Amino acid sequence: MDKDARALSRVGVVDVGSNSVRMVVFDGAARSPAYFYNEKIMCGLGKGLAETGALNPEGRKRALAALKRFAHLARGMDVNPMMVVATAAVREATDGPDFHAEVLRETGLRIHVIDGDEEARLSAQGVLLGRPDASGLVCDIGGNSMELARIGEGKVGKRVSTRLGPFRLQQLQGGPQKRQAHIGAVLKEVQKEIRSEQERLYLVGGSWRVIARLDMERRNYPLLVLHEYRMTPESVLETLDWIASSDTGILRAATGTSSERMELVPYACEMLRELIRVLKPKEIDVSAYGIREGLLYEQMPERLRARDPLIEAARMTERHQARSPGYGKKLYEFILPLFADADADRRRLVKASCLLHDTTWRAHPDYRAEACFDNVTRANLGGLDHPGRVFIGLALLHRYKNSRSGSRLEPLFRLLDDRDLKQAEVLGKAMRFGAMFAVGDPAAAGRLKWMPKKKVLGLELTELGVDLFGEVAQARFASLAVALKAETKIGLAADG
Repeated sequence: MDKDARALSRVGVVDVGSNSVRMVVFDGAARSPAYFYNEKIMCGLGKGLAETGALNPEGRKRALAALKRFAHLARGMDVNPMMVVATAAVREATDGPDFHAEVLRETGLRIHVIDGDEEARLSAQGVLLGRPDASGLVCDIGGNSMELARIGEGKVGKRVSTRLGPFRLQQLQGGPQKRQAHIGAVLKEVQKEIRSEQERLYLVGGSWRVIARLDMERRNYPLLVLHEYRMTPESVLETLDWIASSDTGILRAATGTSSERMELVPYACEMLRELIRVLKPKEIDVSAYGIREGLLYEQMPERLRARDPLIEAARMTERHQARSPGYGKKLYEFILPLFADADADRRRLVKASCLLHDTTWRAHPDYRAEACFDNVTRANLGGLDHPGRVFIGLALLHRYKNSRSGSRLEPLFRLLDDRDLKQAEVLGKAMRFGAMFAVGDPAAAGRLKWMPKKKVLGLELTELGVDLFGEVAQARFASLAVALKAETKIGLAADG
């Protein structure tokens, strides 16, 4: 790990929001951080703010208790730096400065109160941490505010902060029609500044994530990972109707949502319905990254930001969990002739797969194939959509197992089309062959040649490779050829 990554190897962030207070400690390669520690308390600090102008008294007590605990935990984990930010509730409450002083006095933590523009910028940077090529509009929902920011080409553009939020809508008199009119009027003004239409909308915030989880429940979606979950506006509207006609208690139990969070969901639904009507997004994506990740992104030099988060995460996993760290790159170079015509995105999935190919070797052999699939599809990986997760997972499954038929994982395979299913199988069987062909460097034993028009898979063996190409290697090479529907051609390398 270079000095820039080491400097950010353990960073703590506390986000004091209107609804929750959360502490996250990031650890590992800074470009693709692991969540070393993550704790959230639903304090409701901003509940009733629109009516009273002050922080919720009970929420204030709970928030202070949480911050005392977090300060002790940070010291115990030797976290440095420790950043504490507060958003709408603390910045707007009349007793916000008093709360800030009390926290400093009681815990030693200094709260940085950020304005709406800064909140929008940091949330957008969080999205860019996980998806550097993200382009569209970020919408971050809190308890008492909602921020929007334009992103594209790795930069944050126009930002708008609104005083929309579930806690505020709770206090609005006049029922659903009054709330709808109010939300619509605010968003109409936002649209004059943002001018968004037919763009991708990235949702950040707990209430949005609950709605997305309910969309999964309604659709019987097989992969329960919210980050990079993608929805069509039509699907979301169907889900909003379904939520409105359902018993929220049953929905809460089915999805494991807290009662405090579920209480705000109906108001968030009203906001999302109007967002779709006014902004007309072409697609709606969920980002699990937001302000906290944006603060980490803020610390990164440009050189670190430019790295691919998926490849960085795969390298870190290989470094800590593989038997031979560094072998993944050699394996990638060995099998790359099979993917000579692949685009850049497919190649990065191939490379990530090779880096991860040996990271579950400690699992029991009977379960290794499915264990590696589970690990990658549920891992904290940035820069990876759901089909990409399944593609890598399936390739790793085939790294250890010839056939996928009869697997309990079959419902997940439907996230891939037939072409991707076939390419994942080819990749897996190529890794299965290459990984055991030569343990030091497969290139020292031979070179693959793929002639797709002739459907011929070639292997040019070196002198060393002749001895290494034993019965098991021959069987795995033959299995790769079957996956490619190709004939084989084996010969000696020119210098062999």
